[in-house]
Amino acid sequence: MTTTIKQDGNRYIACFSGRLDTAAAVQTAEDIKPLLQVERSEIILDCTDLEYISSSGLRIFLTIRKESTARGSRVIVRNINTDIRQVFVMTGFVSLFEIE
Repeated sequence: MTTTIKQDGNRYIACFSGRLDTAAAVQTAEDIKPLLQVERSEIILDCTDLEYISSSGLRIFLTIRKESTARGSRVIVRNINTDIRQVFVMTGFVSLFEIE
C-alpha cells in the first residue's frame, strides 16, 4: 500500500494504491497527517489504484473528512471501483463524501 500526496496550488491530491487493510492502515494514517492540517482547500482522495478498503481504511477516510471540514476544506473521493463503491453504500459513506 502506498499513499502519495501532491499539492497543486490550493488543491491537495492524495493517491492511494494497493490494499488499504488493517496492516496498511497504520502507515497510511502516518502518511495522511499533512492533510489533517490543511485549511480552506480542496482535498481529493484519488482511489484509482485502490484495490480494497477495510474498516480501518474507512476510519482513515472519515478522519480526513472530519479534520478537513472542521478546517474549512472540501473533501472529494474520486475513481472508486465497484467493490469499494459497494462498501461505501453499505456503510453509508456515500452520504458523507462527495464522490466523483
